[in-house]
Amino acid sequence: MTHLVSFAKEVDEDKVTPGVLGFIVFAVMAAAVWALMKSMNKHMNRVDFTQVPDPRAEQPEAAERTGTEDAEASSAPSGQAKKQD
Repeated sequence: MTHLVSFAKEVDEDKVTPGVLGFIVFAVMAAAVWALMKSMNKHMNRVDFTQVPDPRAEQPEAAERTGTEDAEASSAPSGQAKKQD
């Protein structure tokens, strides 16, 4: 016990230490990070990562169209493609 008393006399009183308030702030920040990580994990588990196939890739006739049909369809005003008979 006498060692602690002598250590207390050797401590420089001009030094600034974080003290109890610093510990409380650090503990609150650690708890907030833990809560955010737990919430993020819960939200990430809800995300569905399955990809929907591209509908244009499933239509083989779209790849077989000629350049003239593409030009006719693109010359029509936007949203009004020329009907093919």
